[in-house]
Amino acid sequence: MITYQIDLGENVDIHHSSKVNNVTVGDRCRIAFNVNIFGSPESPMSIGDDCYIGPYCFLEGFNARVTIGKNVSFAQRITLISGSAPNASKKLQRIFPAIDGPIHIGDDCWIGAHSVIMPNVTLGTCCIVGVNSFVNKSFPDYSIIGGCPAVLIRRLTEDEIQRLDD
Repeated sequence: MITYQIDLGENVDIHHSSKVNNVTVGDRCRIAFNVNIFGSPESPMSIGDDCYIGPYCFLEGFNARVTIGKNVSFAQRITLISGSAPNASKKLQRIFPAIDGPIHIGDDCWIGAHSVIMPNVTLGTCCIVGVNSFVNKSFPDYSIIGGCPAVLIRRLTEDEIQRLDD
């Protein structure tokens, strides 16, 4: 495990193959194997209590702040990108300039395997992201989204929301 400039809460379990830096990790979080999580000294990443980060996730918060709420579940191979550009091509950058922006994942979200979340995205409380989704815009609380690009599939019903609070 490679770690530096991190603030770990109590009872955090990070697999020895993962790399974590410039991040605050809340209590009782579990980070699986071969995970890369990094913020920057200027914008450290924040992960709330009781989160699970699945195998092979890549959470990049170097370009802008990434905040992950509490009780968030990431399946395997999730990618969060706070900055995107054709870095090696100055010509393409004239047409497709860099996009940097924060990412906020609300409390109690569930992110499906192989999903990508781009800069300037906010997911509200209790959002569910379907497998293989490309999320390039924000969605409000209780949204179930999926696709490439992700679209609203439906919102949790009032009955479902009530059951969350029971």
